[in-house]
Amino acid sequence: MSDTEIPIIVKHNGKRYDVTVDTSSPGEMLKIMLFSLTNVEPERQKILVKGGQLKDDADMSKLGLKPGQSIMMMGTPSNKVIQAPKEKIKFVEDMTDAQLAQVEGATPSGLQNLGNTCYLNSTLQALRYIPELQTELQKHRGDGGAGGVGAFGSLGGGSGSLFAGLNMGGISGGADLTTALRDLYRQMGETTEGFPPLVFLNALRKTFPQFAQQGKDGRYSQQDAEECYSQILHQLRMKLKIKNDNEDTSFIDKYLTGKLSSSLVCTEETPDEMPIETTEDFVNLKCHISNQINFLRDGILAGLKEKIEKNNPTLGRDAVYEKTSKITRLPKYLTCHFVRFFWKREINKKAKIMRKVTFPFELDATEFCSDELKSKLIPVRDTLRDLHKDAVDRERARKRMKITQPSPDDIAGGNAGEGGFGASKGKETGLLGEDRTKEEEAARARYEEKIPDWVEELKDKLDPEIVKDEGCNPSGLYELFAVITHQGASADSGHYCAYVKKDGGDGNTWYFFNDDTVTEVDQQKIETLYGGGESHSALIVLYRAFSLSPPAKKEKK
Repeated sequence: MSDTEIPIIVKHNGKRYDVTVDTSSPGEMLKIMLFSLTNVEPERQKILVKGGQLKDDADMSKLGLKPGQSIMMMGTPSNKVIQAPKEKIKFVEDMTDAQLAQVEGATPSGLQNLGNTCYLNSTLQALRYIPELQTELQKHRGDGGAGGVGAFGSLGGGSGSLFAGLNMGGISGGADLTTALRDLYRQMGETTEGFPPLVFLNALRKTFPQFAQQGKDGRYSQQDAEECYSQILHQLRMKLKIKNDNEDTSFIDKYLTGKLSSSLVCTEETPDEMPIETTEDFVNLKCHISNQINFLRDGILAGLKEKIEKNNPTLGRDAVYEKTSKITRLPKYLTCHFVRFFWKREINKKAKIMRKVTFPFELDATEFCSDELKSKLIPVRDTLRDLHKDAVDRERARKRMKITQPSPDDIAGGNAGEGGFGASKGKETGLLGEDRTKEEEAARARYEEKIPDWVEELKDKLDPEIVKDEGCNPSGLYELFAVITHQGASADSGHYCAYVKKDGGDGNTWYFFNDDTVTEVDQQKIETLYGGGESHSALIVLYRAFSLSPPAKKEKK
């Protein structure tokens, strides 16, 4: 112990602390030492010494402290005191694969290709990002019983149970298609590795034998992803029910099914014949592709009008009828199918239409609707557009406020002095600083404007009947969130992949699912999927309804 160090006792809140004071240091050093012992911040401490209260710049050598002397400290810690973590910190290197899968921002699991099963993998990845589907699947109890599909369904009998405990893409040894999907998604959520969807694949092949077709070489054939998508939805429509007080509702009917009203009119003169009015459900809108179709919108409109040849009782012969359809209910999740494949007799297979057809990231579906539904949607659509635009503008203003902060070289005293870096361009720098200040002030004014109350803005616009229908789209506005693509010249060959928008972040990042390989790509990549050759082109695009709630606020960093 040096000559300037003196051991003393500090009393605080009924406790005694043995402290060694260095009298050559200012009073602030003693306060910092006591902060480490008591958690009372220096600015909240009152230390009573000879002459009054200890100040930060006090000369400790003039206080006349003696070894073993007791002094009193008063003060309580604020709520800002750093607390020790309640749970032990886990490092990435120490986490299991299941724990890594639960980390926010973790790369999602891919699916292994089990032999020409990319059509299935891409479909499963796209459907996985419908949150309501995940919720209802977890509630699904399954059919149970011995009639389910085993882990190796083709083995028959009870043999499947021998493999039920293996990591083969399912949990239960016997499962219907819906139960197999539930178990598959659950296991995919517990890993970041490529997962083998074997149980689900066998359930699919048993339920729909067309997917079990084999070529002359004994290998399973490539299939059409759209047919796979439609058949899975067909099975879910029958099996996956939402429990209600009065009656159960099909999940697919509630969230992915729309309604059409159609009018069938003979194109020839038949004055006594009334139009035939019908209604029907749809789970996807067809985008028919011809030499005149360049945009998704045009293809959908073309698909809502078609000519049919049928017997006309008035004329006593076959006649051409025109069928015109209008949407009377828009689902929360809208599927659009590009009809790219057609049967080519010359080669005896499904050939592919290569034409480039663009699709928007935001889709306004009101023009496909009946006049009655339009009148209910348009007020909400227009208001919601303005609210979303306002939210985007505010976010841009927030970012601009950060970008336009002046650099040290533009601030007085930031340079090395007269003749230092930037000294010769003082006038130019001053003008630049003024421009930045004006831009920042404009950005701040925009950001600090009164934020509109979305509930108040929309409540008088929403139709009461539409509000009761939780699974519909009350505005007619959609945003793109998933794309299933095909690469190649025919449906029976080539390769399928999926792109899914990543939630959170900058809003411009997408996951690219290429079987068991999962990577992140920029949104500009999606613009290359319009078609025009044998490269990846969109076959199915999935849209979700615009949210009626404001986007979550991003914390300032």
